[in-house]
Amino acid sequence: MEHSDFALELKALTDDGTVEGYAAIFGNVDNGGDKIAPGAFVGGMTKARQSGRSIKMLWNHDPYQPIGVWEDLAEDAKGLWGKGRLVLDVPKAREIHALMKAHVISGLSIGYRTREAEPDGNVRVIKKADLFEISPVTFPMNERARISAVKSDGMDDVVNKLRAGDRLTEREFELMAKGLGLSNSQAERAARIHLKGPGEPAEAAKDGAAFMRAFLGLSA
Repeated sequence: MEHSDFALELKALTDDGTVEGYAAIFGNVDNGGDKIAPGAFVGGMTKARQSGRSIKMLWNHDPYQPIGVWEDLAEDAKGLWGKGRLVLDVPKAREIHALMKAHVISGLSIGYRTREAEPDGNVRVIKKADLFEISPVTFPMNERARISAVKSDGMDDVVNKLRAGDRLTEREFELMAKGLGLSNSQAERAARIHLKGPGEPAEAAKDGAAFMRAFLGLSA
């Protein structure tokens, strides 16, 4: 199962749990380097309707936490429009409904399987896909996408040093830690612990670099 993440674009959210808005925007390149082409979901949605398979509404892609169902889905010039319903008899659905109304939930993510794709430079254009579920998510990026952003967001020099097994400076370590979501003070503390002590600084740096290589999915 693949995921693509989008900012939450609600057109309506009613007291009875009805949700209306865009689940996907065409032409948007996600953090995994994928772009969904217009028409990508038409065939799959037709097949799902014919077989009686509904498009589920899950919480954070968790199959053990269904919170509703998408009752009407269609493509237009902008993207994949949907109208769904949170089942408010479910406690988690009531919680998500309240968080949506308070603008705390900030993203939607679609779960799908690619059937046809083609490259466009560094981007993979998804031409045909089977849609299985659409999830409200806490953040509009999953963890794998978040790591990809860390790799590419102005950190090429840091990643190259890690690949080479070179020691990071304190500033580079702080930059990497901030990219992973740590606050300024947390990043500074992490740099002190891993680069300055306790123990031999060189060994601490070596251990820290090994940990980050593993975290970022780089080769040893």
